[in-house]
Amino acid sequence: MNQQQLRILMISGGVLLALLIVGLVILLNQCSGDGSALGGIDSRRANTLRLATTYAESGEYERALNLLDGLLIDNPDDEDARALQQAILSLNRSGASGADALNDALLEELRRQNQALASNLNRPVVVQQSSSSSAFGDDEASARREAAAAAAEAEEARRRAQEEELARASREMQEIMRRVNNLVADGRARLNSGDLSGGTQLFNEARRLIPQGENRFEAQTLSNMADAFYDFNTNNPGTAGAREAVSNATRFANDAVSRDASVALSHYVLGKVARDANQNDSAINSFREATRLDQSNFMYFHDLGRVLFIQRRLAEARDAFQAATRINPNFEASWYNLGGTYRALNRQDDALAAYRQAVAIRADYFAAHREIGRILIARGDTRGAITSFSTALQLNPNDFSTLCELAAAHGQAGNYIEAENLFTRALQINPNDAQTNYNMAVVKLELNKNNEAINHARIAVDANRSNAVYVYTLGLALEASGANDLAISAYRTAATLDTKYLRPRINLGSIFIAAGNFSEAIVFLNEAYAVEPANFEVNNNLGAVYARQENWTYSIVHYERAIIARPNDAVVHFNLARAYAGAGELLKAQNAYQSVLRLAPNNWDAMYELGMTCVTLGQNTEAKRYLQDLINRNPNYSGRTEVDNILRNL
Repeated sequence: MNQQQLRILMISGGVLLALLIVGLVILLNQCSGDGSALGGIDSRRANTLRLATTYAESGEYERALNLLDGLLIDNPDDEDARALQQAILSLNRSGASGADALNDALLEELRRQNQALASNLNRPVVVQQSSSSSAFGDDEASARREAAAAAAEAEEARRRAQEEELARASREMQEIMRRVNNLVADGRARLNSGDLSGGTQLFNEARRLIPQGENRFEAQTLSNMADAFYDFNTNNPGTAGAREAVSNATRFANDAVSRDASVALSHYVLGKVARDANQNDSAINSFREATRLDQSNFMYFHDLGRVLFIQRRLAEARDAFQAATRINPNFEASWYNLGGTYRALNRQDDALAAYRQAVAIRADYFAAHREIGRILIARGDTRGAITSFSTALQLNPNDFSTLCELAAAHGQAGNYIEAENLFTRALQINPNDAQTNYNMAVVKLELNKNNEAINHARIAVDANRSNAVYVYTLGLALEASGANDLAISAYRTAATLDTKYLRPRINLGSIFIAAGNFSEAIVFLNEAYAVEPANFEVNNNLGAVYARQENWTYSIVHYERAIIARPNDAVVHFNLARAYAGAGELLKAQNAYQSVLRLAPNNWDAMYELGMTCVTLGQNTEAKRYLQDLINRNPNYSGRTEVDNILRNL
């Protein structure tokens, strides 16, 4: 704030304070409104100025002045603190109060902006990083980000609590509290550097200095120490020191609760310790108490949601994550975990919206892009899925799962070359993975690379010999390569492995029909029919095999069922017409042939056989019309000679 601004603001007591405070809030918002580090105003100083304005606007001038004295001792040249101090002294001397109407209006504006500032200052500094594979936001990079966010939020809560206690205490008590706080800060720094012994020693010294009767301050201090011990455990997992640190964290947090149970941080630490020990019910109780006591800390709600999700208390987990996103809309991990909770609740639209919010905040959020792809592929949106999986793969080029899922999406879209290339990359990472080899076999078949398909299908079968689909696919590749005997063996095995699996039975029926082994074909096709009586292929093949046996009654039954499944299939109508003719049901045959010509006007054989059916029915005029139309439209018809002879005799 420059001298010209000060001159402009030197008006009168109440108006001066209100305008000065509003100006100060705007200045602080400019420094912190984007959630980044506070530039030239560190967060401690900003919080102190904010707290001083809160006291001043409520008329607690002495408490506000005590805070400003501390700032001015640290930095006598702090113009903002000096100007605010002078304004409050003017108010104090003049006896101004909130009763003044103009003051009330300006102070109400102050309260509004002060609340907005508090919301900004409560957000952690979040540094975007790429992350790796995660089922529920637990990849290494996301875990680091969540830990950093938790640390930042805890640090902010500690500073606010310390400032409030300092403002409350007398000058002498303030000095003692500052010494305790400095010892705790130094002890935390020791722990952060890996010096458990040194940090513990400083914490014990701080405990000895805590004044008698200051239960609230003692509880806050013990909570801070407990949190620092917990962080040491997190940073040094599996070590003897980590175990000692967890023990200390638990002991100090419980001591804090015994001094003053209203300090949220102590319950939060106990919740984290219980969660790590898989004592989820206890963790939930502690996290809930932390959220009850401090509803402004998004990490309390976030961690509560995670444990609730683990316990499959999905509706409660959703509520916790929603609360976390309301408090801090810019913390992408809460949006990601909210998306996972919505997916578990089968609310896919809401899950997709949450994941998209996560990537809007953090464009390089690998796991969120992959989850978006999974939702889109399940919806049949292959183009959207390919885009999301491709983005995820750019962020993590060697992630095996993403390679496979992107390849499968390309395969579903018919982009078999792309699918082949991606599966090749995946198999370089895990060459014996059964599912990936199976998928590659399917792609190779689509590309008519049958021998390569056999190789990949064999690897899949060798990895899991009880998987009927893998064995069937091996049979498919063997059949495509012409090795029918081996294909029959594979299909038989697949049918044995899964008594309700239609595909191997249908294919066995087709092979046996082609070989003239009708009785064997009927056995497998009837097994398939028993599983799925309305299946088109099953009924079409049964119609065909019974027609080959001239068992017209059964042939008609199955062709009629096939037409119900596919009413616009001209070939099935044609086969049904022939079955009717074979059974002597000529009027039905005539109608069936006419259906064929409505669906396929250039089916010359159907036109010829319809004409012959009309001849048999004595409908010579109709017969002549169909046969003459056939010759006019297709003069080179293979049966032209016979047609001409019939026409001459009509």
